[in-house]
Amino acid sequence: MSGHSKFANIKHKKEKNDAAKGKIFTIIGREIAVAVKEGGPDVNNNFKLAAVVAKAKANNMPNDTIERGIKKAAGDVGNVNYEYVTYEGYGPGGIAIIVDALTDNKNRTAANVRSAFTKGHGSIGTQGCVSFMFDKKGQIMIDKEEYEGDADDLMMTALDAGAEDFSEEEDSFEVITAPDSFEEVRKALEEAGIVLASAEVTMIPQNYVELKEEGDIKNLQRTLDLLDEDDDVQAVYTNWDE
Repeated sequence: MSGHSKFANIKHKKEKNDAAKGKIFTIIGREIAVAVKEGGPDVNNNFKLAAVVAKAKANNMPNDTIERGIKKAAGDVGNVNYEYVTYEGYGPGGIAIIVDALTDNKNRTAANVRSAFTKGHGSIGTQGCVSFMFDKKGQIMIDKEEYEGDADDLMMTALDAGAEDFSEEEDSFEVITAPDSFEEVRKALEEAGIVLASAEVTMIPQNYVELKEEGDIKNLQRTLDLLDEDDDVQAVYTNWDE
């Protein structure tokens, strides 16, 4: 594994989310609404909805809140007008940034995202300008403190279910899948009684970049903070090695 601790980054995100659960629950609520509109309210027959529900559970959203969100979305399908948009660009030091948003007003979202890049001395680029530096993969993280079994048994459970890769870090295990295999692997791990620290289809950098200038770090953090505060922004991916 590289020096970049994926699990530490996930825990850092969770701590930020725990301080503002309303934001993450709003984000997931929108994703549920869109998933239900596209594929219906049955989790067993709607891959997108199943993936959102897994994300909701990993973020400690109560089951009754998830169920209410699905029912509300099912009864409100005609009024769901959110659409996904993606922005790509560069932060200080050439750090690659991908921003996924779910919005009902693309002009507003584009202006806010552009402003976040500008204030952090970065720039928005064209579609595809940095995404080639990332691989779209299913990523499942297991906290070693939450897993009492044997690492080899965990690896075999994941690989037998269709995972592409399994690796061990100091404080966690990481399971990587193809996007199409993610749901099957996630279900297999959950059915085996394994507690998942996070489970989502994400963009994983092929290489991580370290920033050494304090000014670059502060400017990049400003951009990331502004994006994090934007309710339209669903996820932000970078190749920054924190």
